Amino acid sequence: MRAWILPAAGPMIAVLLAPGAAAQESDNRVAAETDWSVFVEDDPRECWVVSQPSETVNTRDGNVVEVRRGDILLFATYRPEQGVEGEISFTGGYPFDPDSTVEVEIDDDSFELFVEDDWAWPASQEDDAALMEAMRGGAEAVVTGVSGRGTQTEDTFSLFGFTAATEEAERRCSD
Repeated sequence: MRAWILPAAGPMIAVLLAPGAAAQESDNRVAAETDWSVFVEDDPRECWVVSQPSETVNTRDGNVVEVRRGDILLFATYRPEQGVEGEISFTGGYPFDPDSTVEVEIDDDSFELFVEDDWAWPASQEDDAALMEAMRGGAEAVVTGVSGRGTQTEDTFSLFGFTAATEEAERRCSD
């Protein structure tokens, strides 16, 4: 399991980076860029940026509800040995409805992510690149998903510092 300290988060938060990721711990934060943290691991070489939402709203049948959720995180990951450059992923802190998708809205752009358990990703490298470009140019990303229990979640992420953080991660994973 990976562990890291996020900006303004205080104590460490532990969460798996992605399904199938090697089980290891990382508190190797190498930089913080406004609302984003940059992490680097060496074996295998992997760099990622991560942030928590600035706002979360949970609704069921149109009414705001309180629900228990795990860690809610948005990532961009670089794995040079696997040819991964800026893979966007999101964990909503709950298992998504398997027949649903997650929507990401940035300004006037909308992107759809496919889901598996409590993770969501763009469907292709081209979709990743388009989402990355929008994130670098936007001020916030609103991520909307639906749980297996039918709760709709809307998580707002600040994108301040995202460009600098991804440039730092990219640089560190190209050495």
